[in-house]
Amino acid sequence: MTRATSTLKTYNQDCSDCPIRHRAVCARCESDELEQLEQIKYYRSFEAGQTVVWAGDTMDFVASVVTGIATLSQTMEDGRRQMVGLLLPSDFIGRPGRSTSAYDVTAATDTVMCCFRKKPFEDMMLRTPHIGQRLLEMTLDELDAAREWMLLLGRKTAREKISSLLTIIARRDASLQLTMTDGSLSFDLPLTREAMSEYLGLTLETVSRQMSSLRKEGLIVTEGKRHITIPDFDRLLEETGDDSDGGFLM
Repeated sequence: MTRATSTLKTYNQDCSDCPIRHRAVCARCESDELEQLEQIKYYRSFEAGQTVVWAGDTMDFVASVVTGIATLSQTMEDGRRQMVGLLLPSDFIGRPGRSTSAYDVTAATDTVMCCFRKKPFEDMMLRTPHIGQRLLEMTLDELDAAREWMLLLGRKTAREKISSLLTIIARRDASLQLTMTDGSLSFDLPLTREAMSEYLGLTLETVSRQMSSLRKEGLIVTEGKRHITIPDFDRLLEETGDDSDGGFLM
C-alpha cells in the first residue's frame, strides 16, 4: 500500500505566528533557525478519514500537527485494528533516523500538518542541539500518553473513558490557548461520537448515553454538536478514575 495523497488546500503560516509554536519541536528555535526551517517546510492538508501514512511506508518527511486530530493505529494480519494513540495539535509525526512509519496514521478530522523534508531536518538537528532536546522531551511525553492510553483502554469504565478523553482534549486546547485548567473550560470537540466510540472501544449507544449522563449531571454543557464547556474541570477530572497524588481513590 502507498501513502494517500493529501488534499491540496492553500495554507500559509509564518513560523513566528504559528498557533503551535510554543509547544512544537521548534519551540526553542531562534529567529535565524526559524528562517532555516522555513526553507525546508511545507504544509499538507488531509480530509477526515484520509490516510496520512501506512505502517511500513517510507517516510520522506517529519511533521507537526497544526490543526485537527490524527490517530495512530496498528492492523493485525487478520484485519483486526487497534488505535494506540491520538495525535493532537503540536504533536510530532515521524522519527529522525527511521526510514519507515511504525503505525498507520489517519486524519480523524480535517487536519493540517507542518511538514519538514526529512534529510534536511536531520541535518539541522545535528547543528541545533536544542531541537533534538525538545524532540526528546516530546518523545517522553508521548511515552507517558501511551501509558495513559493503555490504562484507559484496558481498565477504565465507559464513564471514565469518556471523561478521560474530554479532559485530554481540554488540557491540550488550554495549553495551546495559554489558559489555565482550573475553573471553566470551553473547546470544540473535534471528534464525532462515532469516532469516539471506535477509538475508546465502546458502542455508539454507550458513548451517547455517557455524554448525556455527564450533561445531565452538569459536568459538561454542550452547545450544538461539538462545542463543549466544562464548568468545573477538577470535578470532571474526578470522573476519570485517575489518581494524581499516588494514593488510592476512595
